Amino acid sequence: MTQPLPPAIHRRDYRQPDYWIRRVALEFDLEPHVTRVKARLEIEPNAGTAADAPLHLDGENLVLLAVHLDGRPLADGEYSLTDRGLTITKPPAGFFVLQTEVRIDPAGNTQLSGLYQSSGVYCTQCEAEGFRRITYFADRPDVMAVYRVTIRADRKACPVLLSNGNLAEEGALPDGRHYAVWEDPFPKPSYLFALVAGDLGCNEDSFVTRSGRNVRLRIFVEHGKEGRTTYAMDALKRSMRWDETRFGLEYDLDLFNIVAVSDFNMGAMENKSLNIFNDKYILADQETATDADFAGIESVVAHEYFHNWTGDRITCRDWFQLSLKEGLTVFRDQEFSADMRSRPVTRIRDVRALRARQFREDAGPLAHPVRPDSYIAIDNFYTATVYEKGAEVIRMMHTLLGEDGFQKGMRFYVERHDGTAATCDDFAAAMADANGADLSQFRLWYSQAGTPELEIEGRYDAGEGSYHLTVRQSCPPTPGQPDKAPMHIPFAIGLLDGQGRDIPLRLEGEADTAKPGRLLQLTTPNQTFRFVNLPQPKALSLNRGFSAPVLVHVRQDGAERAFLMAHDSDPFARWEAGQQFATDLLLQRVTEIQAGKPADAAYDPAFIDAIGQILHDDGLEPAFAAEAVALPDEDYIADRMAVVDVDAIHAARRALRRQVAAAHRVTFETLYEASRESGPYSPDAAPAGRRALKNAALSYLSALAESDVALLERIAGQYKAADNMTDRMAALRLLADLDGPERQAAFDDFEARFRDDALVMDKWFALQAVSSRPDTLQRVQALLAHPGFSMQKPNKVRALIGSFTANALRYHAADGSGYAFHADRILQLDPVNPQVAARLLAPLGRWKRFDAGRQARMKAELQRILTAPKLSTDVYEIASKSLAD
Repeated sequence: MTQPLPPAIHRRDYRQPDYWIRRVALEFDLEPHVTRVKARLEIEPNAGTAADAPLHLDGENLVLLAVHLDGRPLADGEYSLTDRGLTITKPPAGFFVLQTEVRIDPAGNTQLSGLYQSSGVYCTQCEAEGFRRITYFADRPDVMAVYRVTIRADRKACPVLLSNGNLAEEGALPDGRHYAVWEDPFPKPSYLFALVAGDLGCNEDSFVTRSGRNVRLRIFVEHGKEGRTTYAMDALKRSMRWDETRFGLEYDLDLFNIVAVSDFNMGAMENKSLNIFNDKYILADQETATDADFAGIESVVAHEYFHNWTGDRITCRDWFQLSLKEGLTVFRDQEFSADMRSRPVTRIRDVRALRARQFREDAGPLAHPVRPDSYIAIDNFYTATVYEKGAEVIRMMHTLLGEDGFQKGMRFYVERHDGTAATCDDFAAAMADANGADLSQFRLWYSQAGTPELEIEGRYDAGEGSYHLTVRQSCPPTPGQPDKAPMHIPFAIGLLDGQGRDIPLRLEGEADTAKPGRLLQLTTPNQTFRFVNLPQPKALSLNRGFSAPVLVHVRQDGAERAFLMAHDSDPFARWEAGQQFATDLLLQRVTEIQAGKPADAAYDPAFIDAIGQILHDDGLEPAFAAEAVALPDEDYIADRMAVVDVDAIHAARRALRRQVAAAHRVTFETLYEASRESGPYSPDAAPAGRRALKNAALSYLSALAESDVALLERIAGQYKAADNMTDRMAALRLLADLDGPERQAAFDDFEARFRDDALVMDKWFALQAVSSRPDTLQRVQALLAHPGFSMQKPNKVRALIGSFTANALRYHAADGSGYAFHADRILQLDPVNPQVAARLLAPLGRWKRFDAGRQARMKAELQRILTAPKLSTDVYEIASKSLAD
């Protein structure tokens, strides 16, 4: 029998706390299993708080040793204690001081929330509700206080003692211990508190702000890995300069610290002046990190630094407003990456990730608005919708207001809300007020779930010389929201003439001069736009730059899509034309396979020829060309089907890859040789783009390797000769799907080279988990016993188990073995780390998309999870919502 669903917390029920905590003094005496934490809280009642209102402080997994009110120890009847917190029955009517002392067990904290140990290093993770596992506190983001933190520890075990803010004092203590006192001058919520103590190496540098402040920069890592932080340090300095230049935001302290640890539930955390990172997003060199790793480090370092203003100086009022800081900061880090690298390629990769994660989320049982209305476990709402779709909402504001208008709104937002806990509505209001704009309908993007769908019809009237574009918008029902209002959607379009040039467009009734491309504003369910005085167009270009996160349905034949692939002036739309052309072909082939036709029948030569045109276009940057010739992945094709057929999708895509490879083999071989690097390795955008195109060519050639020993040897040869991880991993990924001794030899060699580097071994685990080989599940099961794998290490779990659940072909085996393996791991992980277990669960929730047999097996595993004893709230919420009809 399933347990009752824990009560939900609703946004409509928000009210300010009865008591404000203004100043906090913490003292930590660190020991692995018996750490003592003393807290001194200066508290005052909120205006209007009833005189007899009790004070409740959150607390979990704490052993209370003492509690004093204004210096007086409290008797048993003056407070109550539960496993959820401490309540002072009758606090004083005015200002008072509450002191507590608790005992915690960092070494035994496998949830990695609160204060825990990672490889002997004390580390905190307090977002969202981890601070309550450190001491009793009003653990909510609108309670902002100034902190003074004293840390005491064994000097030998913990020579480094860090917290937020500035180092105020340090010194020696008896018995080989020492102490450090940190003071943070900026009020912050408890989720931004940070502490790190341990024996760490350091890479130190500095940065001079535009006002002349000299900022000391330090990145702490395990000893011996300092050299692998060079790129992260450079990314930090570039982030600081970019934020000054683009947004006018300058760093506000004299010290900025980053600490990288191997065990972390998230990618990184933006604690004020003391960012804590999963070392995956800090450590890199050419031997251990791919070009994608370098780009990820650049992006995440920037993201956490940018939070200094959009998250720290201005935080969120409550957790429903999480996208206030995350959506805005994701937009900022995307813009930074676009400026540092290729803007078109960055946009394409961001959209691909959005579709792979967020569109799927919107279409499933876990769909929720960017600003959720309720939650049971807030840790479950660190989602693609809050982050990536939230960033798209910010981007649409930028599109509507323009760069100047957006920056005007940002300045107004910072001036109005600096030092406060704000809401998504506050941000939208600042943008509207600063620009005199009406964003009332636009705000539906925050409250309405689901991905809007646009039906497009275009018609040219030769007699009038006019083009009529009709757009119908709708949004499918999502849980709790069966009916949807029309959205305010910025929608960029263009028309191309027969030479591929943009036709200047002018709407009927406009006095303005016609101009290439237009930004349409969709606000009603059905709108028609009439463009006048123009020649007959050759092709219609839609949602340029991905101006809105919508699904577009339009009838375009292969010839029109091929023309757009070759000529569209908007890089995103050019890439999109190829993706949609390939998708149409693959979906048609899946239907034919299901009807008994062979998978390897000839595909439309227009698509294959269009790929050739891209390959021969010397004007394209290599990174874009690599994206433009890539086929949509199997998951994207699956998302376009009413009932997913993983076997037919795999067969159809495999056949198309072979045909493209066979048609352009000579070109791919020429590109491969021409793109090989002759100089020293660099992770910068240009050489990374050349490697991307080279490895795209090799990937296509691998489709012919099963029948061509020379090509198999070429792939194996790249692995052996590689002088960087990008090329090594590209070859190993291809070998993972192939038969032959070369495959096993390469995997054995990789393990021998990197068995002592846990971070690099994650790549080895992941590649075996995503292999299309029929023995993949058996291999993954065997790897659970590998000495380098541990269920207590989030990175390992994500690398092996998370990667396997993303392997559509083998995870969705018809016998349900993949689902059973997945559920077993969830139940094994839940008592250890419920946050990670819950985040791993989502693939089972897509059961409605599959055939009856798979549906039954997936639902059975969800039910088995739900009936497990002592299931965490995190996992129970996701599993129960996933199972709901």
